[in-house]
Amino acid sequence: MAKKSTPEDQKSAAKPAKPPAPDKPAAAAAQPPAPDKPAAGAAKTPAPDKSAAGAAKPPTPDRPAAPDKSAAPGAKAGAAKPPAPDKPAAGAAKAPAAPKPGAKEGKAAGRGGPPPAPRRERDGYVPRLKKLYLEEVVPRLRKEFAIKNQMAVPRLEKISLNMGVGEAIQNIKILDDAVEELTSLAGQRPTVTRAQKSIAQFKLRAGMPIGCRVTLRGQRMWEFLDRFISVALPRVRDFRGVSPKSFDGRGNYTMGIRDHLIFPEVDYNKVERPKGMNITIITTAGNDERALYLLRELGMPFSR
Repeated sequence: MAKKSTPEDQKSAAKPAKPPAPDKPAAAAAQPPAPDKPAAGAAKTPAPDKSAAGAAKPPTPDRPAAPDKSAAPGAKAGAAKPPAPDKPAAGAAKAPAAPKPGAKEGKAAGRGGPPPAPRRERDGYVPRLKKLYLEEVVPRLRKEFAIKNQMAVPRLEKISLNMGVGEAIQNIKILDDAVEELTSLAGQRPTVTRAQKSIAQFKLRAGMPIGCRVTLRGQRMWEFLDRFISVALPRVRDFRGVSPKSFDGRGNYTMGIRDHLIFPEVDYNKVERPKGMNITIITTAGNDERALYLLRELGMPFSR
């Protein structure tokens, strides 16, 4: 009796048989070693010298050497830049700036320096009376008093002019006129003097202006004394000489003038009333005898 076929047998019979897979190489087949890699146990070869590789290549004869980048642009390669002739070295002290033409002398020396000399002295001008003193009076003084040291010879130190104006208490304009007139006499602006204490009888209070004064030194002192002796004193009415007894015992001489119109610098038409003044000549004589001899040699007309 024949066996019936099942559905499973029908499915298996309908499927075709798969062909066999091709043969794969054996997994254990040894791969050939890389030719570049050394063997594990072999010693390593030393690395090539890098300094030789980094050495600069010599320039070719046809091509010039490359310029130095550190040098300033525009400078030639390999040439050292010379220092600028106008600029001083970094550590050198700066030279003082030259004074500007026409600048006043004494400002370049600083504030602590001496004041500039008067223009007349810079130009070589010497007053006539000072020249007479240096050339003739000094040798006579040294011979008369046996003075060995040149610096010990008596000389003029300063001249003080003092004008008191008591009427300025009531009219201050009189004091203004006195200041202007004394300025024309002396050649410099005087200082206004004020009362130091109050006096009820004169209606005077402390601090009120009552006069003016000025002190002359140097060239102006010699010029004023020359004008006073040569021009002003001969214009005094009935002049018989100045008194030789007006010394103070230390070589200083003081005299008074009743009318200041004897000076030619004062304009007679602008003066409301005549004013008097005191003139004090300060010397380094130290005693009256030497001071009298000094002023007499300078031309002071002392009475006999």
